[in-house]
Amino acid sequence: MQIQGYFDLQFEAVKEAFAALFEDRQERGAALCIQVAGETVVDIWAGTADKDGQQAWHGDTILNLFSCTKPFTAVTALQLVGEGKLELDVPVARYWPEFAAAGKEKITLRHLLSHQAGLPALRQPLPAEALYDWQVMTAALAAEQPWWALGEGHGYAPITYGWLVGELLRRVEGRGPGESIVARTAKPLGLDFHVGLADSEFDRVAHISRGKGNLGDAAAQRLLKVTLSEPTALSTRAFTNPPSIMTSTNKPQWRRMQQPAANGHGNARSLAGFYSGLLDGRLLESELLAELTREHSRGDDKTLLTRTRFGLGCMLEQREEANATYGMGPYAFGHPGAGGSIGFADPEREVAFGFVTSNLGPFVLMDPRAQKLARVLADCL
Repeated sequence: MQIQGYFDLQFEAVKEAFAALFEDRQERGAALCIQVAGETVVDIWAGTADKDGQQAWHGDTILNLFSCTKPFTAVTALQLVGEGKLELDVPVARYWPEFAAAGKEKITLRHLLSHQAGLPALRQPLPAEALYDWQVMTAALAAEQPWWALGEGHGYAPITYGWLVGELLRRVEGRGPGESIVARTAKPLGLDFHVGLADSEFDRVAHISRGKGNLGDAAAQRLLKVTLSEPTALSTRAFTNPPSIMTSTNKPQWRRMQQPAANGHGNARSLAGFYSGLLDGRLLESELLAELTREHSRGDDKTLLTRTRFGLGCMLEQREEANATYGMGPYAFGHPGAGGSIGFADPEREVAFGFVTSNLGPFVLMDPRAQKLARVLADCL
């Protein structure tokens, strides 16, 4: 496999580990970008981008980053906190009065960002087209009763996070949540990152495919078993209501919508650049960065059925959990996206890391491909 791009010779082992990914014949296209102390030391890509494997992956290829989008959304909300336009610890209903229904009058932005609000899913089945109707989805969440009471744990909100936090952004800023996120995070740093993609950009979006034959680790198998056998379970509803959640990633209407939990489009360079911007203070003041990366939730996740640890909109390092370590330092923070893409920072080593792949793996948290790359990087440093 021919590897394109640039790497510092100190990190040749990382380039070799990246090339080794393509020994798996299912690997289609991928990219890796690493910045250390703000300097790009690796920026490489390889493979193909289209459905038929005919179009080469280019330096400007972008793809759906899934939940790698969530920290961009959280940082935007925290910028508004810093400006006094939002508050972390006042009821969401102050900004969104309808949200107080069904016992949600005490839920705050902090609860939403740390997955403690009890709203990872909707109980009432919705039609597939509801996914693309912002008003339908936010009204359904405003009426929803929490799945558990405040203080009784946490459960990852894979897609409702986007409507919940996004609606607050929309009400405070008076524009689409994707517009706010891009204006506040991507544009100041010159990142090729989009939440609500223009049709003119579609020709450089990589086609997403699912790998076959790999059932993943125990956590992945546990979650799969529930979603296949318990149609009304919290975990099942979180990923399949509306039923179009899992089948829309290559559709034009998915690319166009502004769903700030899961449909950010960008590349490895935009992920690494984002985390560099956090490490060097360009995106958040130090006090707000400390809030972003401070532990808020830890333990058994009611949605993912594995142990998770969250700050505000970011996933924190769990060194003791094989499926939940970034493979770097104990203060690493970031977020994986469904199927293998990931962005994270290791403040101790001043590392900002972005890895993207169009071949989705089955893992619930960290993908072993990215973990291997991060371990090799740690050895190089």
